[in-house]
Amino acid sequence: MSGFFGSITKSDCVMDVFYGTDYHSHLGTKRAGMAFFDEKKGFQRAIHSLEDGYFRNKFDNDIKGFKGNSGIGVISDNEAQPILVSSHLGRFAVVSVCRIANIDELEQRFIDQRHTFAETSQGAVNPTELVSKLIAECSDFVSGINNVFDHIEGSCSLLILTEDKIIAARDRLGRTPIVVGKKDNGHAVTFETSAFPNLGYEMVHNLGPNEIVEITADGYTQLQEAGKDMQICSFLWVYYGYPPSFYEEINVDESRYKCGAVMAVDEDVKADFVAAIPDSGIGHAMGFSNKTGIPLKRPYSKYTPTWPRSFMPQNQETRELVAKMKLITNQSVIKDKKGIFLDDSIVRGTQLRDNVKDLHAGGIKEIHMRIACPPLIYPCEFLNFSRSRTTLDLATRKAITHIEGNEDVDLRPYTDIKNQKYIDMVEQIRKDLGLTSLKFQKLDDLVKAIGLPKEKLCTHCWDNSSYFCASKKKNFEG
Repeated sequence: MSGFFGSITKSDCVMDVFYGTDYHSHLGTKRAGMAFFDEKKGFQRAIHSLEDGYFRNKFDNDIKGFKGNSGIGVISDNEAQPILVSSHLGRFAVVSVCRIANIDELEQRFIDQRHTFAETSQGAVNPTELVSKLIAECSDFVSGINNVFDHIEGSCSLLILTEDKIIAARDRLGRTPIVVGKKDNGHAVTFETSAFPNLGYEMVHNLGPNEIVEITADGYTQLQEAGKDMQICSFLWVYYGYPPSFYEEINVDESRYKCGAVMAVDEDVKADFVAAIPDSGIGHAMGFSNKTGIPLKRPYSKYTPTWPRSFMPQNQETRELVAKMKLITNQSVIKDKKGIFLDDSIVRGTQLRDNVKDLHAGGIKEIHMRIACPPLIYPCEFLNFSRSRTTLDLATRKAITHIEGNEDVDLRPYTDIKNQKYIDMVEQIRKDLGLTSLKFQKLDDLVKAIGLPKEKLCTHCWDNSSYFCASKKKNFEG
């Protein structure tokens, strides 16, 4: 996942873009960048790696020299951006939140036309540079953006900074959000609405799927109407979204609270406390605790001053060490006690397994794990939310392979909570992680907790439903 922020005001906007982008640091892992336009200085840009430091520290020196009334910033999983472009459309900068499944095919298409690529990402073509080339194939920005939407398989939301405006375009199926904000002297556009309050912006417009808007200091103008079809990523509410943020006018933490409360309805374990696996499990645990009446306690403290992210180091051994270092158990809470723990999801299960070992070492009597979403069985086709390098890294797929004895099996029975294979899979995961009991959220209950119709949500990673939009073709499975 990645996140972006843009601002265009009647005064200098550098600090707004700096802090607004920083408020997306929980979404990206490796790269960050900002670009500004000033009438005298022209376009200015800086890009830094986040693998060995924080966003704010990396850009401290840059912002002293930046100047402009308009700018955009982004925090990315992998690619270096913004991309600066000189074309027949003029000079512009572009940032994107995208995953392009057919990037190799599109790269070859341009190479066959004798185009060159200047940027790389993880040894491959930079997806945002590819997006910029698709935009520049057309006679105007709206046509260029639709050219992007027509050709990519996956998803893409983007911001374009020109000399006099920002253009925002939401993914054709709205898999990721874009919201416009307003304050007295200008406007902003963001992925996370939690970036607005402290900067003085209020939400004024949620872009719909496939919608394109032009933003100036004075307001915004719709360049393309929103489409009817939407498949926004459900995982935004489960895990990725920041608690104060709103997507489709639905608050992240309120959704998590409802999710935990729904899970608590059928709970039969008599525990001493309810706890969250920090941070994204907190809202779920609060809802669960309030519904059951079991006290909410903190058996873990998260040490954030030097260990902000468990997934930042590239070396797997180092990542696991950081994951272990940042959570500290409190034996006063856990010794000889029965605890119900709420977590957002189980991907590989590596960190959770280590957490369980630490709890046992601290003297806990029973560990009952409740997961706020269904088992993740299918790899994400549309966003980069899963950090597993292969499908078989998923805890579910490891369990299924153990049960079946091979990898090539029909996965559909494992998505049906009433099927014995689903029951066996959950039991195998429980054993692998050393838990007393394990339950996953039901998909129908998760959908209700979010509050959108099922057909408006992407739930592919749980039930293999998929909705592609590329090359003007659509198909739905599941």
